[in-house]
Order: sequence, then structure tokens, then C-alpha cells
Amino acid sequence: MEIFTLESGRAPLLVSLPHDGSHIPDALAARMTPAARTAPDTDWFVSRLYAFARELGASILRPNHSRYVVDLNRPPDDVSLYPGQNTTGLCPSVRFTGEPVYLPGQEPDAAEVAARVERYWRPYHDALADELARLRARFGRALLWDGHSIRGELPFLFEGRLPDLNLGTASGTSCTPALQARLASVLASQTRYSHVINGRFKGGYITRHYGNPARGVEAIQLELAQSTYMDEGATSYLPERAERLERIVLRPLLEAALG
Repeated sequence: MEIFTLESGRAPLLVSLPHDGSHIPDALAARMTPAARTAPDTDWFVSRLYAFARELGASILRPNHSRYVVDLNRPPDDVSLYPGQNTTGLCPSVRFTGEPVYLPGQEPDAAEVAARVERYWRPYHDALADELARLRARFGRALLWDGHSIRGELPFLFEGRLPDLNLGTASGTSCTPALQARLASVLASQTRYSHVINGRFKGGYITRHYGNPARGVEAIQLELAQSTYMDEGATSYLPERAERLERIVLRPLLEAALG
């Protein structure tokens, strides 16, 4: 199986979907708990949700393997992005619920984690960096949009219910103030969805590492509450709900980002 799929576009926009993949190799799945084998912490259907971005000329990069194989939005040294808060790690050993991913004694050791980084993590990031370089060379700038989704209530990770739309700019360092202001205006102009900027999810490794406005690369992370476009309980896509989210928020956000 290919490590990733890249569709190159014609605009200075790259949509990265690092948790869209759900494939777990059989040999690895055999070491996991039955619940973990279904990859429940996948960002379900985000590639379907962002398919419209191709109409805007965006490039789209997505992996084929689950975050349980390796989390592409974590640094390769696995330093915590949110010190003091519960996280799930580079090769997660716990699920978003706090329950184990692996059967007792089957967790990966340091050598296996390093091997997964080389086999799965590095090729994705090489492709991401190369595509950003291509966009900068062609347009003089590049915009990286890191698309995510998560269940709205996960006590292991955060208290209460997550806002519908969670925009992260690494506390304003991964993009220009002008870009953040345009996106904030889009969020403020609608009343259907609750939103926050740089709340619980300020942007993961991808946003923080690649966002460098001084070098012509701006990066944004959007973490969606999955109830905005799907049935969380049944893990099913809801087309009417998704279309409304695209029309009211997602398309206007990407258009505003492109400027």
C-alpha cells in the first residue's frame, strides 16, 4: 500500500489531512485490542469533506495508514505539544478515551517507533515539504491548511464539549496577523457554529513546524467537532450536514485564506 496520496493543484494552497488514513497492517493489528483495530480515532471522512478544495485549485495530501501506526502530526522526537495535558503520542499506546491500543506487553519499543518514523512518517513529511517548496517557487508564497476532526466530547483530552470549529495558528506565529484576521472575520460572520481561535487545539507539529510567514509559508489548523458533518455514534457521513458546513464555513475560510 502507498504511504500517501498527493493531488497537486494550481493554487498556492496545500490541504494536508494527516489523520485521514485508517489502514492498520495485519501484523500490527494482531497486537492491538479488538476496539483499537477499528481505528476509532481516525479523522473520519475529512478527505470527502475537503474534496471541494480541488475546485479552488488546492493540492491535497493524505495518508493511507492510521494514526495508530504513526501520528503524522507529532514531532519525530515525540516531545509533547501540550505540556501538562493528556496526549496520545507519536505511536499511540492509548486511545482518545484513555483505553489501551495494545494488548498487554505488545506496545512498540523505541527501535520499532524509529522504524515506523522512517517508513511512514518521513515520506509524508518529505512530500509535504516538497509540495510547499513547489508552491513557493511558482507563486512566491504557500498556504498550508491542516484539516482535522475529532469527537466533540473526550474527557481524557479536554473538559466539557469542544467548540464546533477550533482554529489554530500556534498562538499567532504560524501565519500573518492579516490572514488570522480574515479567518476570524469569516468565523464571526456566521452564527450556526461555535468557534474558538487558539483554544485547546492551537495547531500540532505540522502547523508549528511548517508555518513560517517570514519565509512565505503560512499554516493554519482547523479541528472540527465531528458532529458538524457526521453521526459520531454510527460513524456515518451525513451529506446534508456536510454540505451546510462547507457552504457556511469551510469554503469561505479557504477562499479568505487564499485572499
